[in-house]
Amino acid sequence: MTKRAPKSDFDTAWKELLQRHFEAAIAFFFPAVHSEIDWRKRSSFHDKELQYAVRHAGRGKRTVDLLAKVRLKRGAQVWIFLHVEVQNQRDPDFEERMFACNALLSIRHRQHVVSLGILGDTQRHWRPNRFARAACGCEIDFRFNVVKLLDYEDRVAELEQSSNLWAKVVLAHLKTLATRPDSETRLQWKKRVMHGLAEQGCSGDEIVDVFRFLD
Repeated sequence: MTKRAPKSDFDTAWKELLQRHFEAAIAFFFPAVHSEIDWRKRSSFHDKELQYAVRHAGRGKRTVDLLAKVRLKRGAQVWIFLHVEVQNQRDPDFEERMFACNALLSIRHRQHVVSLGILGDTQRHWRPNRFARAACGCEIDFRFNVVKLLDYEDRVAELEQSSNLWAKVVLAHLKTLATRPDSETRLQWKKRVMHGLAEQGCSGDEIVDVFRFLD
């Protein structure tokens, strides 16, 4: 948290942490989705299929994408397309890209695709969750779930008390934004986040993973 990582390192850090702690991420950010998945069945990640979708749909300047195959409790198999948007300005094409990725994957695999978005930008009122288009009686109305990390700004105590490592990641993200001119305060928050992980009983592997992510 004391310096800005290059874009490639930043994206890689997000993606590695999401893959290693995927269930915890869905549980924290999308609890309703988490409750429908049979987590006794192992999830699998499919980068090749993901690259097919994002190559054809286009992507933002600072994004991280993940495609996982999961099994629902009712037995159906679905894809989860998780998109993390980390650029600092509104993207006018975001909704259309989410729709395009969903449609491309759905058609290619003939399976339902659940699209989820995590927005780490600083535009408080930008909350894209729908792509709609209509002409001559033909309509498209695609809706997807998003979470806005800025919404956790007033929930610092809750983040610090949570045993989910993603609560600490969100806290670190928010404090990184808030302490950009102040590296010393940022360092103190980094120590506080790491101390919180240990206090909440996170495993050694989880603490190491988050520490590497923060760096």
